[in-house]
Amino acid sequence: MRQIPVDTSAATVMVAKPPQPKVKDRRTGEIATDAETGAKLMTVDVMFAANDEVEILSVTVPETGISGDLVMGTSVALTGLIARPWENEFNGQKRHGIAFRAVAVTSLAATGSASKAA
Repeated sequence: MRQIPVDTSAATVMVAKPPQPKVKDRRTGEIATDAETGAKLMTVDVMFAANDEVEILSVTVPETGISGDLVMGTSVALTGLIARPWENEFNGQKRHGIAFRAVAVTSLAATGSASKAA
């Protein structure tokens, strides 16, 4: 599947919702894991502001890639952010969207000055 790298250098990124475990199966409550490393996957909702537009993105990241205290409003850097288009069909209904994944989400609060994502 195609992966599109996302340039975050000119964006302001802040936590909109703290990290939550990514659920693989809602019926069983099974938590998703990375296929390569086996690390537990988390989702972090972020406010992504660039080019006079603001969107809330739900970013999947391995638990090991989360650093710092990620509370609402914390400025963060998204390392290795990619966008992946997806499409599926369920009960005859086609759905599509864009999934976002990052290698790491790092709090910039500890650095004190940066408010831009790297």
